[in-house]
Amino acid sequence: MAEENNFLMVEAQILKALKTVFDPEIPVNVYDLGLIYEIAVDENKVARITMTLTAPNCPMADDLIADVRNMVGSIKGVKDVELTLTFDPPWDKSMMSEEAKLELGFL
Repeated sequence: MAEENNFLMVEAQILKALKTVFDPEIPVNVYDLGLIYEIAVDENKVARITMTLTAPNCPMADDLIADVRNMVGSIKGVKDVELTLTFDPPWDKSMMSEEAKLELGFL
């Protein structure tokens, strides 16, 4: 039970960290933009994150991926970060949180 609580705490910290990573071209964090598809932490304390980009040819892709890796990798309880970039399903505006839609004037 304590082990499960620890995983949940680490995942909550990852979520909090992801909300500090902003797409350089859109003033909204990657989580609220809907770019994060999956967050998991395994028994070896490896954070596995599946994410996408707003467009496959995003000019800031390398910076954004590095920011996600660095922020998640700096969390106590995370030994390594495995980031998978996918475009399936492709990102669209419907994946944004209500806060992001409001911030960007879509509501």
